[in-house]
Amino acid sequence: MSKLDLDYFENIIAYKALTDETYLASIIDAVNPIYFKNKDIKDVFIIIKNFFEKRGTKPTITEIKAYLTDDNQRNALKNVVTSLQGIDKNLNEDELYHNTETFLKEKAVYYAMMDTVEDIGKNIVDTSKILEKFEKACSISLVTETGLDFFKDIDKVIDSINSTEKYIPSKWKWLDDKIGGGFLEQGKSLYLFAGETNIGKSIFLGNVAINIASQGKNVLLVSLEMPELIYAKRLCANVSKIPLSQLKIDCDNLKQQIEQYANESPGAKIIIKEFPPATITCNHLKAFVKKLIQKGVKIDAIVLDYVNLLNSTQGDSSYERIKSCTEQLRALSYTFNCPIISATQLNREGYSITDPGLKTISESIGLAMTGDVIMSIWQEDTDKELGVIKMGLMKNRFGPNFGHCIMRIDYSTLTIFEDEHLNDTEAASSSISTLTNLSI
Repeated sequence: MSKLDLDYFENIIAYKALTDETYLASIIDAVNPIYFKNKDIKDVFIIIKNFFEKRGTKPTITEIKAYLTDDNQRNALKNVVTSLQGIDKNLNEDELYHNTETFLKEKAVYYAMMDTVEDIGKNIVDTSKILEKFEKACSISLVTETGLDFFKDIDKVIDSINSTEKYIPSKWKWLDDKIGGGFLEQGKSLYLFAGETNIGKSIFLGNVAINIASQGKNVLLVSLEMPELIYAKRLCANVSKIPLSQLKIDCDNLKQQIEQYANESPGAKIIIKEFPPATITCNHLKAFVKKLIQKGVKIDAIVLDYVNLLNSTQGDSSYERIKSCTEQLRALSYTFNCPIISATQLNREGYSITDPGLKTISESIGLAMTGDVIMSIWQEDTDKELGVIKMGLMKNRFGPNFGHCIMRIDYSTLTIFEDEHLNDTEAASSSISTLTNLSI
């Protein structure tokens, strides 16, 4: 389509702002009177904006006249009203909102650029502030969908109830049973593993990536603290069941095992991408995923190691920063229609306690409020020696938010797997007792 005539479109915005309160409410937070090149429209829109922010409704022409303090403003209103009389009143709503969003984004980007040039001229260069301005300009969105009419659309609701929700199993039966079948395939969900430092959060995330890929899925594994090749070595040990310490001397067998895994999981792909910690925002991640999609790579799940290491241009404290990162990360699961699985830290209160709760989430309770499913991972005193690790539910929007299970962890291959005997009360007591005796 041809480029939007921004100068002419100012007239349409002015007309709709004067006549359509819903439209005005949709744009009021994103529009700045300086965006209007036409001085008459700018002067009138200042009054409209101030009135709406004060009263919550659009002003009538009579109410606007009450705020005109000089002849220049009176002439401005007269000129605007006269010029708008010839506008076609039959406007396509979707086209209107689309073009308005384009107008606002282009104007916001232009003024962000001009502000940056001015700051540079004054030797004021704050790259984080510059990035924040451009990210804000590019993220302007006018939502036009009216939502679900519960009573009118009840047939649609019933169809949804009767439809089969699609999941990507984690391949851990206990977890899949608790969260409805696995990670929601269409996304719109954020899953988090929460644990203390060095408990094994990255091991869990690596296992999740392997388990999802084994179902012929494409997984993007983003590492913010571990080099790509180090992560790849860990996955090699997991897939081949060759201990990490033996990989170097058993490369032929390793290659054979990896090729066999790929053949048994046709279409499977794991892309490992490393970024330095605290250097990328969710917008950077969004741009990278779009680049993969443009290259023909369909992403079925995103595994991020881990959310606290994302950067954010919003917020002056760790609480605000982490809350913003988590909200934006969850929003990406809507953008790309795939689940996002990540991890977070526990605070000191959560260290070395059994079945930690949401209050032990570190840095920001905003993260706990945003995540759809939050799984705690912890170990008691002798668990590491026994090769077991516990996983519980802190929060679950898709089922019960309580309970925990005991899992096996093989530290030599970084593999986590279920052992039904450990979660049978009597069998578990017997097994752990035996293991404890053997370790003495």
